[in-house]
Amino acid sequence: MWRALVWDVDGTLAETERDGHLVAFNQAFAATGLPWRWDDEHYGHLLGVTGGRERLLFDMASRADAPHTGAGRDALARMLHRLKNERYAELVNQGRIKLRPGVQALMDDCTHAGLPMAIATTTSRVNVHALLNAALGAEWQQRFVAIVCAEDAPRKKPDPQAYMLALAALGQQAGETLAIEDAPAGVIAARAAGLPVIVTRSRYFAHADVSQAQAVGPGLHTRQGWSPTPPDADQQSRIDLPTLQAWSPALRVAAS
Repeated sequence: MWRALVWDVDGTLAETERDGHLVAFNQAFAATGLPWRWDDEHYGHLLGVTGGRERLLFDMASRADAPHTGAGRDALARMLHRLKNERYAELVNQGRIKLRPGVQALMDDCTHAGLPMAIATTTSRVNVHALLNAALGAEWQQRFVAIVCAEDAPRKKPDPQAYMLALAALGQQAGETLAIEDAPAGVIAARAAGLPVIVTRSRYFAHADVSQAQAVGPGLHTRQGWSPTPPDADQQSRIDLPTLQAWSPALRVAAS
């Protein structure tokens, strides 16, 4: 039986990268008069770098029109990242970023069953607050025992720091705590902390190597297309909490 659940945010809870962060980055560039624009393909490549500010710095390293000094690039990255977060919050408040199908239903299952949940993410706290305040209401934080964000875990995934902090707050054994992720860096981080992981494929990591995960599927809204096939718990069509609990022995064995 799982005793706790830890959620990633970007790509896992919502398609925030495609529908939010990419749009907001480009709006931040335009607002500051920069001629830069990240297209879908380039942004997918940049997602190999975890953290928005780090992504900006990585991109600037190959731009002739970026500041020439490290201090100048860092100052610009911090300013752009702040503007991006503001634009991201506006997009969320406009209703343009929704939770992925099945996410809130599984959260509701856990809340009703009293199963502790935590968040372990490399995104900023302001972004997490914007997304979940809009999706779950003003008291969303009461659903989670721990909310570990970039400010709490500066060593970004694939470093396990965020998961280690979430586990410590939950007070649970790693092998009895399930992580839900979408990206290779998150899977590596969770496994390094000892957590079994299931992956719900997202837009930018639809074909990424997540071979360390114990199960991979298209989303929590369906039991079709998962490998391995989940048990037919309660004849429900989605991945619900009874399904996860019935699945737990096989996933823990796969993680050992």
